[in-house]
Amino acid sequence: MKVLQSSFAQGFIKMANDGYMQGWHERNGGNLSYRIKEAEIASVAEDISFHDKYMPIGTTVPGLAGEFFMVTGSGKFFGNCSMDPENCCGIIQVDDSGEQYRTVWGLKNGGRPTSELPTHLMNHEVKKEATGGAHRVIYHCHATNLIALTFVLPLEDEVFTRELWESATECPVVFPAGVGVVEWMVPGGREIAVATSKLMRIYDVAVWAHHGMFCSGETFDLTFGLAHTVEKAAEILVKVRSMTSKKQQTITPADFRKLAVDFGVKLDERFLY
Repeated sequence: MKVLQSSFAQGFIKMANDGYMQGWHERNGGNLSYRIKEAEIASVAEDISFHDKYMPIGTTVPGLAGEFFMVTGSGKFFGNCSMDPENCCGIIQVDDSGEQYRTVWGLKNGGRPTSELPTHLMNHEVKKEATGGAHRVIYHCHATNLIALTFVLPLEDEVFTRELWESATECPVVFPAGVGVVEWMVPGGREIAVATSKLMRIYDVAVWAHHGMFCSGETFDLTFGLAHTVEKAAEILVKVRSMTSKKQQTITPADFRKLAVDFGVKLDERFLY
């Protein structure tokens, strides 16, 4: 089977286009990665080449040694992924030390993986361990309303989680662990990768102040749906705050506790203040 005929590549490209259609990927903004299953990489073996040299990742991820990932490329536009996937996307393999990678498909004409590769791979390593391998997708998008909130809300996990939960009833069901917040940092390096991966041990969503969010999930649909839910709640909150400085009514801590019982989710009391 050819890579572009595979279900994982088609799902990857669809998710990239879905994010672009939401307006979350201006120019070359945002990035996406998928940890490929052994059977999936075996099914596209005829397209895989091991001739490229290894390049440094910029961090160390020994828990991902030998793993294959489909990734978006540095400087590539999400809007072009569906039209020119071999140029905008690629498959990479991590070496046995977890310190280097090589491109084995795509990223034509000298392309490189996303500049956020250290963050993606550190997040993958953390989520692989935390979920017993279930999580395979890491997604970074520039969700407009969520970014706007990072200018007006305290950059605290408790505040962001509670405000988003209050904005839409489904939120504590979709992301019951809450969201974490990273204060503004220069993107692309190991420092922000470490800060984000620490949050990903607890949450499936990490907000980057004045920049966007990272989401983790088992499938493309679940991960995109998580990001979409967070951004929809952020949009509602932005509209509420534009209309009034004080909510006339909202979902209370007691209401959240009832919701948790009925939907079988566990909500951290830190957020029910």
